[in-house]
Amino acid sequence: MRLSFKNLIGLSFLYLSQISVSQSIEEIVEHKYAVNDGTSIHYAKAGTGPLMVFIHGFPDYWYGWREQLMDLSDKYTVVAMDTRGYNLSDKPSGYENYSMNFLVEDVEAVIRNENQEKAIIVGHDWGGGIAWSFAGLRPEMTHRLIIFNLPHIKRLQAELAKFESQHEASGYARNFQSPNSHERLTAEGLATALSRGDSEIKSRYLEAFQKSSLDAMMNYYRANFPREPYTEGQFLSLPKIQAPVLQFHGLKDTALLPSGLNNTWEEIESDWTLMTLPTANHWSHLDEAKKVNKMIRAWLDVQQE
Repeated sequence: MRLSFKNLIGLSFLYLSQISVSQSIEEIVEHKYAVNDGTSIHYAKAGTGPLMVFIHGFPDYWYGWREQLMDLSDKYTVVAMDTRGYNLSDKPSGYENYSMNFLVEDVEAVIRNENQEKAIIVGHDWGGGIAWSFAGLRPEMTHRLIIFNLPHIKRLQAELAKFESQHEASGYARNFQSPNSHERLTAEGLATALSRGDSEIKSRYLEAFQKSSLDAMMNYYRANFPREPYTEGQFLSLPKIQAPVLQFHGLKDTALLPSGLNNTWEEIESDWTLMTLPTANHWSHLDEAKKVNKMIRAWLDVQQE
């Protein structure tokens, strides 16, 4: 949940460090589709082993997990979704079709399409919100939970209710909730913001965002982002997380502040491992790809002992 209207492009170079992109990502992935009540959800799949489902945030698509797909596919079946509204997935109209219940069901549909009963769930930004919600609402399908730069939604809402730093930092999200907010975005601008100064990456994102719905991107905020006065809402009734949790947070993220990490343990029944990344920004899974991939491997190995 990031990026303001005015400084979308400029901020990208603060948040996104240069990381080389493997040109073989398309060589290792298979493109597949799952269906949730008539809505088609595209995902890219690679590897063999226990299933890991990666869920991207705004603005992104499956390719945003390229570093994790390339690195972890030797030991895991890794699938990265295009969430509804993005790239090759369906784009239903109406903000009500982007409520969290539907987003959770989309993840379930992907797991079922892989003939699995559960998966390791991994999410970033809005994908983190979906992942927290999935783990709370589908505990029997959540083997492990890994989160990048998205405080537990109850903790985020609690920070917003203070009307202090997090409330100020989330001004962009309140702007995104307005009916015509998508008209101030362009596929070109979003692709430039995600390009890391690399023309090949920009061309990939431009193609994906031209296939996406800018209105649908804003519908995530309209349907789900907490609203003032933050004393009620769907997330306050979210059950506690039963699965072990590994959480990463880039401390240079200026929209989702580390104060939202406070008291996270109150929302988790099992083990919680927090790894803060002082030099990483919002896209911590790319800013510190080698470090977080190594930590994911080690953490999952320990969990299996």
